[in-house]
Amino acid sequence: MKRLLIGICFLMTAQLAHAQYYKTDTSAPRGFDRSRLILGGSLGMVFGDYTNVDISPLVGYRFNDYIAAGINVNAQYGQYKTYDGYGNTAQRDKYTIFGGGVWGRVYPIPMVFVHIQPEYNYITQKSTIYYTDPKRNFSTSYSVPSLLVGAGYTQSVGGRVGIGISIMYDVIQDNRSPYRNNLVYRVGAGLGF
Repeated sequence: MKRLLIGICFLMTAQLAHAQYYKTDTSAPRGFDRSRLILGGSLGMVFGDYTNVDISPLVGYRFNDYIAAGINVNAQYGQYKTYDGYGNTAQRDKYTIFGGGVWGRVYPIPMVFVHIQPEYNYITQKSTIYYTDPKRNFSTSYSVPSLLVGAGYTQSVGGRVGIGISIMYDVIQDNRSPYRNNLVYRVGAGLGF
């Protein structure tokens, strides 16, 4: 964690030094400009006793140097196992999350943004309990709203391609939220950051 923070500080320092020469093009055409489209998102995978596959694309438009907005889609699959004292599987829980929403960003300086993302997710959960004879299955489905608020940092890696990191928090805190009372860390790549 310490190395990650030092790396982030180094990148921000390098970007701040580069930002001294940042210029905006005042002769930009009016109306829709394809070069201001933002395409990106995040992809995450974890496998083992805890498995999670997360595909979260987003698309948006950078209206000017300070404001961007768009839509996002969330798609996740996960499962996790718990074990008894003998190492046998006691319970397996599986879940799917599908939803989406809109997002908005304000860039007070070119590489740092404030992010807000209201969304609505549909969640399906299935639990299998193995320590009963016979094993028992429970299923539930529900919808839940979330409002993610946070900040992030983007870094160009060449042309219009960039990587971004963000930290967000669900301020609604519905007790069924997939984010619960945790910070949400996202790392992604995209075009037009």
